[in-house]
Amino acid sequence: MQTEHEAALEALWTLHIKYEFETGHTEDTLATMGDDAYVNHIPVLTGGVGKTQLREFYAKHFIPHMPPDTEMTPISRTIGRDRLVDEMIFKFTHTIRMDWMLPGLAPTGRRVEIPLVAIVHFREGKLAHEHIYWDQASVLVQLGLLDPRLLPVAGVESARKALNPTLPSNSMMTR
Repeated sequence: MQTEHEAALEALWTLHIKYEFETGHTEDTLATMGDDAYVNHIPVLTGGVGKTQLREFYAKHFIPHMPPDTEMTPISRTIGRDRLVDEMIFKFTHTIRMDWMLPGLAPTGRRVEIPLVAIVHFREGKLAHEHIYWDQASVLVQLGLLDPRLLPVAGVESARKALNPTLPSNSMMTR
């Protein structure tokens, strides 16, 4: 049974995501965050620290550079005293420049589906930080920039396996 406190954290996170991905309002997104909040997209070191950097990041690099067909499929959510962890499949077609995820890379027009994990810390009723993790090698395989035959990396199979654990394991070890 979810506590009132856990429900409040979940509601705040849901509102934050709505502002990022549905309404696209930078100031509303920032209103859900503390003054010293930070965002760290771990694989590519994008994000920012504090409202000034986050305003620039959200307004110029993140919100307007989300492909129109972006989808998020939840896998699991864990809520604790001051943290929420979301595991999801993040899907998009790389039709626009996305420097927040693919710095310096022109659109490829290719479809990407990846497992993504967000670890969100809350303090005093606001988001304090977000650590966002995904497998950048899987993204690059799906964009045709890494050859999975030459490296121990997977493409869309990693997302499919996250959704269906009965899919085959260990296939790379037999190559």
